[in-house]
Amino acid sequence: MRAQIFKDRLRKRDRLTGILLSLPSPEIAEICAEAGFDWLFIDMEHGLLDSAAVQRMIQAVAGRSACVVRVPANEPNAIAKALDFGADGLIFPHISRAEEARAAVSAARYSPEGIRSIGLARAQGYGMRVADCLSRANKEIILIAQAEHIEAAENIDEIIAVDGLDAVFIGPFDLSASLGIPGQTADPRVQKAIARIRTACAGHGLPSGIFCRDAAAARALAAEGFTLICAGADGLLLGTAARRMLDEILS
Repeated sequence: MRAQIFKDRLRKRDRLTGILLSLPSPEIAEICAEAGFDWLFIDMEHGLLDSAAVQRMIQAVAGRSACVVRVPANEPNAIAKALDFGADGLIFPHISRAEEARAAVSAARYSPEGIRSIGLARAQGYGMRVADCLSRANKEIILIAQAEHIEAAENIDEIIAVDGLDAVFIGPFDLSASLGIPGQTADPRVQKAIARIRTACAGHGLPSGIFCRDAAAARALAAEGFTLICAGADGLLLGTAARRMLDEILS
């Protein structure tokens, strides 16, 4: 899937189902793309992924799924490098205030709209398509703010007003931790904060997304109005399938 097609579907609030990838395996990325996931959440914040692994994973996918990289930090060099690998989009972690979102967006855009450094990497055809990259990148790159702290819920109206954001993605586990109840994502206080973010995004016409652990949760969250859904993770999927097979063998 080309980035612009994904971005158009995101804006229309089509349901887009993805999976989080944290293991440095081009083969796993290729398998998930072949399976038909709309997008891959490539995790440089918590995953075992260095620069080379991320680029190899994007290359293996070959445009069949949108590759959205969560950068390890909202720092200009980290943001520029992830885009230079050829990422279709970025997830900015721990966005709790409008000024943080504004700075992250600026780091992801070329001048005059931002401060992204001009490299000669894969996204620029290793120097052979620099002009083409400069002309298209600001329009095509998908930029997503991750709201994962109660402060983000409190400041959500200001965050979603930042020009250049294409969606807000909720991290329920860190959100629960910020409320002093780590892991208790079903707690009413966590659910209230999630609902506040989702409602604000809907009122602003901005897509909202969320992480969940399994297919049943993904269906329920889609029914609530989330359209950018990350249903599980590579390690969790493998572990669950392995345990189920072993249980069937031994039962």
